[in-house]
Amino acid sequence: MINLPLETLLPLVAGLLAGGVVAGFLAGLFGIGGGGVLVPVLYVFFGGLGVDEAIRMHMSIGTALAVMIPTSLSSLRSHARRGNVDGSLIRRMAAPVVFGVVIGSAIAKVSTGLAIQLIWIFFASLMAAKQFVGAKSWRLGDNIPTSKLLEVYGVATGIISTLMSVGGGAYITTMMTLYGRPIQQAVGTSSGFGPIIALPGMLGFIWAGWSVTGTPPGSLGYVSLIGAACMVPASVLTAPVGARIAARFSRRALEIAFGVFLTVIALRFVCEVVMEI
Repeated sequence: MINLPLETLLPLVAGLLAGGVVAGFLAGLFGIGGGGVLVPVLYVFFGGLGVDEAIRMHMSIGTALAVMIPTSLSSLRSHARRGNVDGSLIRRMAAPVVFGVVIGSAIAKVSTGLAIQLIWIFFASLMAAKQFVGAKSWRLGDNIPTSKLLEVYGVATGIISTLMSVGGGAYITTMMTLYGRPIQQAVGTSSGFGPIIALPGMLGFIWAGWSVTGTPPGSLGYVSLIGAACMVPASVLTAPVGARIAARFSRRALEIAFGVFLTVIALRFVCEVVMEI
């Protein structure tokens, strides 16, 4: 049992529910997994439970991956109904992304994630700049390449997304827009990578934390079943709302909104890195 007074536990649970609502909405709106919102909320939750700081971030990421599975599926269904999902691209990149997830899970077992945070800050800032500028000159080509470089990109996406629990949507969306795809289709297709990353990623974090002591009650490795159970219903309900709003946005408005989202998440990681140094 969780030995906390009710007046302490209730605000923590309320925070989980609120985090689930926001994460689900963003998953639908931007095709991301919502980890950028889930991880900090879960970090505070586990801190309130007294979880050791050495494993708190791992617990936050593992649990966020578990929440992302149903959230991303809900978002994907909503985008698919509107015809904004490129199934052929998902099928092409699925295996490389999963391979990257396996590598990311192995790295998570021995890594603090600081280097990956720095990489995320760099790429998130670059991607945000592209969205804000909105320049058509920021194009790599008119069609997504048929070379194996795309598969390599998929592996890298799987690795970083697993370590940071970000669902991969930011990377897939930016890649597709750089090759001239409409932002609505990029967002919808990106939502399809959420469950592809989250499911093996969650299993990897269960494996990575299986023998670790000090995890909170009701946990499998680095995944808190209690934390996930609190967040999933709220996130699943709000993901279709975000998808409906995304379909109504103009291309430019959605680009700016996505750029703001990337900037906020990059700044959050900057704050974490500064605190660690």
